[in-house]
Amino acid sequence: MPTNKNRIIRADTAKDLPGSPIPVAPGGAKKEPAREAKNPGKDLTQEEALAPEPPGGSLKPILLLLFIAFLWSLNGLFIKMVDWHPLAISSTRSFVAAAALLLYYRRLRLNWSYPQVGGAFTYSLTMVFFVVANKLTTAANAILLQYTAPMFVALLSYWFLKERVTRFDWLATFAVMGGMVLFFLDELTLGSLGGNILAILSGVTFACFNLFMRKQKEGSPVESVILGSVITVFIGLPLFFLAGPPIGAFSWPAMALMGLFMALSFIIYSQVIRHIRAIEAVLVLILEPLLNPVWVFLIMGERPGPWSLVGGAVIVGSVALRGMTSARRIPLRKPPGQSPASPAPAGPAGKIS
Repeated sequence: MPTNKNRIIRADTAKDLPGSPIPVAPGGAKKEPAREAKNPGKDLTQEEALAPEPPGGSLKPILLLLFIAFLWSLNGLFIKMVDWHPLAISSTRSFVAAAALLLYYRRLRLNWSYPQVGGAFTYSLTMVFFVVANKLTTAANAILLQYTAPMFVALLSYWFLKERVTRFDWLATFAVMGGMVLFFLDELTLGSLGGNILAILSGVTFACFNLFMRKQKEGSPVESVILGSVITVFIGLPLFFLAGPPIGAFSWPAMALMGLFMALSFIIYSQVIRHIRAIEAVLVLILEPLLNPVWVFLIMGERPGPWSLVGGAVIVGSVALRGMTSARRIPLRKPPGQSPASPAPAGPAGKIS
């Protein structure tokens, strides 16, 4: 008669033994204990239960986006220091950024999906439209009209990403747009109709770029930036040769720094956009044009007007309030008829909603 020491225990009956510490599935695989709902007392509809948990829960993505806005504002300062055709500057900067990104990532995950290709083209078109708009209309008009992007993101988010835009998102968007008008009130003019149209188009493409990047939240969004940088290089390549060499000893180092800053910003952005909604990302990035006058004041001593200060305060306050609100984690709740120990059924693995 076998002793307890020599007794053979089948894996599929081990779970029935008293004192068995870990449940065992047939074949010997350990079964993970079911996760409990954080708020089992509140019911959801089945559709809400199957929806992914909303992003948020940390201020880290907001702070990283603020750092990206800081890097982009430095690019604006360097552009003013380079005396060269804007498309040639954009081409050179994009070449440095693409080279830096390729060195950092080495192996690309190119799948040529429509979000990846769409992100590449909208990135490139944003760069080109904005640069040309700056030549045809005032800088204030170009910046203000490009940063109508949050409006387009709010309008398209649910249709394109199935991300609900709340009333507070709309309130923050309108407050930011009002602050932008006040910020540039002293400099706004009718300008050139063609330049204003291109500036609005740059806002549309910038919004679409954010949406396409967010659409790749389950994959690797950075390839869109690399492909878009390559497209921008080829668009500006003729002017690189036709415009002649840039004037000034600082021009080449400035363009190299611009490219490196762009590469660093998009390394961070491609990670952050996977964890934050598109509307939240674009509302934080709108702080970038506010930092340009700060650098102009610190370096050139040009003081902003009173309306600029009021508009800047409105924008910063709106974005800060929206950022703090988005950092609150929304508790996970159970669908009707589901016990706290039973997890909601999951969709297909890797599916992008």
